[in-house]
Amino acid sequence: MDTDGTYGTDEKRPPRAGHVPRPAGPPPALPPKPAHAPADPGPSLADWLRTPRSSDGPGVWTYGHVPRAAEEPERTPTRQLISGALIALLAGLLLWSLLWNGYLGGFWLWPLYMFTPDSWAGKLPSVVASYIWYGLVIATLVIGFGRLGRWPELARRMLRSRAVQAVQAAVPARPEEGGPDDPVAWPQVRGAGLGETADRLGAEAGSGRMNDVDYARIRRAWESVRAEPARATAFADAVRDKGAGACVHPSGARDLPVRAARHDLLARQVLLGTVDDSERNPYGRRGTRLALDPAVLGTSLLAVGPSGAGKTRQLVRPVVESLALQALAGQAAVIAVASAGAQLGPDTAYDVVVRVGDPDSVCDLDLYGGTTDADEAATLLAEAFVGDVPGLEVRRAATALAQLLGPFRAAYGRFPAVPELRELLDRVPEALGGLRTALEAAGQHVMLREIDARERQYAAQGDPGPALADRVALLDRPAFVGFFDTTGQGRPFSLRALEHPLRVRIDLPERGHADASRILARLLLAQFNASAAARADRSLFAFLAFDDASHTLTPQTVRGLQRLRSANAGVLLTLRTLDDVPEALRTPLLGAVGCRMAFSGVTTWDGKRFAEAWGTEWVETRDVTHRTVFADQPLTRAIHAFRKLVTGKAVTTDAVTVRQVERERWSASELAHAVPPGYAVLSLTSVRGERAAPLLVRLAATG
Repeated sequence: MDTDGTYGTDEKRPPRAGHVPRPAGPPPALPPKPAHAPADPGPSLADWLRTPRSSDGPGVWTYGHVPRAAEEPERTPTRQLISGALIALLAGLLLWSLLWNGYLGGFWLWPLYMFTPDSWAGKLPSVVASYIWYGLVIATLVIGFGRLGRWPELARRMLRSRAVQAVQAAVPARPEEGGPDDPVAWPQVRGAGLGETADRLGAEAGSGRMNDVDYARIRRAWESVRAEPARATAFADAVRDKGAGACVHPSGARDLPVRAARHDLLARQVLLGTVDDSERNPYGRRGTRLALDPAVLGTSLLAVGPSGAGKTRQLVRPVVESLALQALAGQAAVIAVASAGAQLGPDTAYDVVVRVGDPDSVCDLDLYGGTTDADEAATLLAEAFVGDVPGLEVRRAATALAQLLGPFRAAYGRFPAVPELRELLDRVPEALGGLRTALEAAGQHVMLREIDARERQYAAQGDPGPALADRVALLDRPAFVGFFDTTGQGRPFSLRALEHPLRVRIDLPERGHADASRILARLLLAQFNASAAARADRSLFAFLAFDDASHTLTPQTVRGLQRLRSANAGVLLTLRTLDDVPEALRTPLLGAVGCRMAFSGVTTWDGKRFAEAWGTEWVETRDVTHRTVFADQPLTRAIHAFRKLVTGKAVTTDAVTVRQVERERWSASELAHAVPPGYAVLSLTSVRGERAAPLLVRLAATG
């Protein structure tokens, strides 16, 4: 290659357009040597599998977790320990001085005289025996007075700032390499008689050709084999032919292109942060790591925090990323809904990316959620279009839509597109006339009565038709031309696909079409509630994450959140403030979700709602009353006067009153002013009913 950037002979060629010639001279120097070693790649797959995992409550990061004592042991003040140790030391020195100088007699030397012969007197053996005896006496005094003065405890207190007492018996033992319980050797597969398959999988895991996603995916496939033994032959053949690539995800991906958080696919957890080591948290959870998994996400999570608090970076993306990894392992289906430009990972990390309003979007969105029932489709659309309109009954709106959707599907075999639905709601004569003609030609006279009923209601008071037409008009904009197609020409994504391990991201045009984005967000939430509950196979954990759920919730969708627990599904909702939810829904929303999270910077109004949801607890309080001491004796008064002159304070006595009081776990003022930046207060509930009290958590920074 020539210096001008071209290939060829020595003949001079004109430089390319925009080419900057390389300056003459010696080649540039090599970059400096790095000042530090590369980042730690983490444990190997074998070490990761053999690391013990234990849990003593919901939300505990089980990887290498060491349970702590439930209550803090009684702790003596350091000042009291030092004074007691000094007093014991002085007492020991005093006793030794009395013994050595003979003030207490010579009884302590009798054992020395009894066990040494008289022939040793004045000789070296007698001197050696004497010093040995002196050493034994001194050691006895040190041990005795050391225990009285609690010297060992003081030494431990000085060597380390805080003694952590762990319940070692609750930690499972680490499996031995090559042992019968070694997970690297796949003992379950070997125990089923597939020794060759287990050897192949063990070799893949030990050689580094298998990653954590491969292990979780193949283990999931093996669980299906145990449920249906007829698949054992196909499983063995797949492992023999592809090794760690067996039973791969339909996309062919075996990992995400980038990870922004730390995950444990064996426990299906994502690390969220560390519980603060302060008195605000229960002693057993202080300093432990906190993680989220389907066991707690199945009760749904509501997070509230102002813009810039880190909801997307420190919560939504790690959770979506964790479930995307689980989808690659055949364990979950995740749908992330965010505004265009939200940092939820690259497009290659998803199987389906729907960019509503973007003409370059490959996939479209099914407005009817994949259903073929007109009444169900009308109910979902009514919830999305007018579910947030005060005073308008969603049931009446659903009836009005069904009176149009049913006849249209009977006439054309499909549901109407957005322009067609708008024309029907606006009573365009050509649209209604064409629909009547098609129904008459198809012999659908029953559906003609539906149209007649709709026309009779147009002029009635409280008819939802005009409101529906106005909301449908928000989707009938030039930016959405080609979207929501029902003719089969596009590639619509339907939430009926939740039975498959999919990774989906839906970008809403929040910046230019805020009202349309809110309609679509309400529609997606209503469709998710219906589709997750209607799944025939609920083995996959279905999850819907909203990066911003403002103006998305309706009374019906809030009630639907409670039914997701039994459907192996959950929802993540983030809000800048609870004011983005109608006043009547704020208390039901906090009661419908099992996990509640308040970020730093929430207002006292939002904090009051969280404080009410978290309730109160009984705590022990100490009231100290200082009373001035008045002396009657002249000498005592003189001593008190001298003490006041030295210390500047009057002589007082302290009266301590200990009592049990009921106090809020977190008050509104504390949530608004006592949560530092980068922290959040989080309470968790598992699908089995286990609860974790509100914890102050230092969130892990993610890229």
